[in-house]
Amino acid sequence: MNSTFRHRRLTAAALTALAVAATATACGSGSDGGSNTADRGTYTIWDPYPQFDKSSAWAKLLDSCGTEAGVKVKRTAFDTSDLSNKALLAAQQDNSADVLIVDNPVVSTLAEAGVLTTTDDNKLDTSQVDPNLLAAGQTGGKTYGTPIGANTLALYYNKEVLKKAGVDVASVKDWASLTAALAKVDKAGKKGITFSAIGTEEGSFQFLPWFWGSGAQLTQLDSAEGVSALALWSDWLKKGYAPNSVINNTQTTSWQEFASGDYAFAENGTWQLANAKKAGFAYGVLPIPAAKGGNAAAPTGGEFVTLPVQSDTDRYATSQKLVACLTNTDHLYDTDTTLSYVAPTSAVQAKQVAANAELKPWVDAVKAARGRTSDDLGTKYPKISEQMWKAVQSALSGSKSPKDALAAAQSAVK
Repeated sequence: MNSTFRHRRLTAAALTALAVAATATACGSGSDGGSNTADRGTYTIWDPYPQFDKSSAWAKLLDSCGTEAGVKVKRTAFDTSDLSNKALLAAQQDNSADVLIVDNPVVSTLAEAGVLTTTDDNKLDTSQVDPNLLAAGQTGGKTYGTPIGANTLALYYNKEVLKKAGVDVASVKDWASLTAALAKVDKAGKKGITFSAIGTEEGSFQFLPWFWGSGAQLTQLDSAEGVSALALWSDWLKKGYAPNSVINNTQTTSWQEFASGDYAFAENGTWQLANAKKAGFAYGVLPIPAAKGGNAAAPTGGEFVTLPVQSDTDRYATSQKLVACLTNTDHLYDTDTTLSYVAPTSAVQAKQVAANAELKPWVDAVKAARGRTSDDLGTKYPKISEQMWKAVQSALSGSKSPKDALAAAQSAVK
């Protein structure tokens, strides 16, 4: 192991984040100790899945991987936002977990702070992972971990609403044909499309397929292509094809609107599949169309399995065994089924579709997806995203035109 690995220091940006983290987690920051609080035969794993208790298939998989590696696993689950703060704080205290599973946009923040090892150093095998999914964990030409699974966005549609409006879903191939379908639905007395445009990362997440689908790039928010994407959403609201509630909708409340049975389309993710089956009406799924046809790139959700920097570098070999166990082909299928994720490898994706043909449009959407921090944006992404959602809010509320809203956003990013 490269000796410089043991002496990295957190960046100034990370220290600022740590100050916030310390405030947020001061009540119990010492109780979830990382590797340095554990004996040498115990390896710590931190994950963002508090919904899974000790009796869950996920917890049992962790234990079995520990047994396979000849060690005991101590697992701690956190809420997603709390986990990244805890990880930064633990690194400052030289008390990181041995294995850390984090939301993919957080990887670049932790990597640039010197918290994570690279795959060159930790020897994780990522050769079977789809490159577009792996890119979410890459920054500065280095890869920091491997995806455990991915989710993304697509369009759910209500078959009955479309049938009554005389819309053939096969005709929806680009923005023009989608807007034409919404016009028919509106004329038939039903509601067109619902989505989440709330002023948070959730709003940016939902806007990105349209932004990228226009041909725009995150490095130039106010390009003509980007403006056309925001104008599309703005026009839908003006014409009544989308409700004004989208400005405050989370992905959950947007789904609740679709589940009412009145809407033709809803932009949402794989995590709603179980709810879709309970909705009480026939539904389908299609990838979000790009402006001129084809599938738009939607952002990838899901987590990366990473190995934080340890002062005791002898621990890396066993940690690598644990991650290899968690992400091998057999276990990925079970894990991603549990998490409602699409697998990050083609082999497991094929196995998922063979078992459940309804996953085919989701696999197609994931194959076209992009990481939010891809294109080496790294820690620049959060600032870009904040200005993006502010622009969306300004345009949809009518306080600014799409062009002016994105011009202001680009200026703020600079």
